[in-house]
Amino acid sequence: QVQLVESGGGLVQAGGSLRLSCAGSGSIFSRNVMGWYRQAPGKQRELVAVITSGGYTNYADSVKGRFTIGRDNAKNTAYLQMNSLKPEDTAVYYCHATINGMNYWGKGTLVTVSS
Repeated sequence: QVQLVESGGGLVQAGGSLRLSCAGSGSIFSRNVMGWYRQAPGKQRELVAVITSGGYTNYADSVKGRFTIGRDNAKNTAYLQMNSLKPEDTAVYYCHATINGMNYWGKGTLVTVSS
């Protein structure tokens, strides 16, 4: 069973930075697509960024140039570096992995950006 555990959320002022981490279990971690999603109050969950095992990345337009997704396969960890945060980035951020066609989710970590 694959488990994903997020950390690094918190309260930050607008313009600040946070770094989210996602610790994954399972020896097949290196052969998957990792992603970060977020869900703001009253809104649907949306994709923030994805990264393949080969390092290809893709970002939502709203975070391009501000967020960076990365991964360390040796440590079974994915991360999301968030800079120049805005109040509209406030949401619960979820780590996601697609492994052999199966989808796995973390429980989420709350990011709150104050104006």
